[in-house]
Amino acid sequence: MKLTEDMQIHHDEEGDFLEIRIGKPTKSYFNQIGDDLFERIDEKTGKIKGFAIFNFKKRTEHLHDINVSLPLKLEITS
Repeated sequence: MKLTEDMQIHHDEEGDFLEIRIGKPTKSYFNQIGDDLFERIDEKTGKIKGFAIFNFKKRTEHLHDINVSLPLKLEITS
């Protein structure tokens, strides 16, 4: 099983910031989708290339597990 795109996760504990990037880096911009929640949009294609969450630790103080479902394209080869 092979993922068609890589995913990078960056957490800045001091700045309390989490960013999830999907695929190769491209020129993109952030679009605010909620309180301290942003999606990264590719300037050329308009596709979502990732997400950013400010005040991440504060948001998760009372959570034990974080489950995230991402739409990923999978290529199955034998």
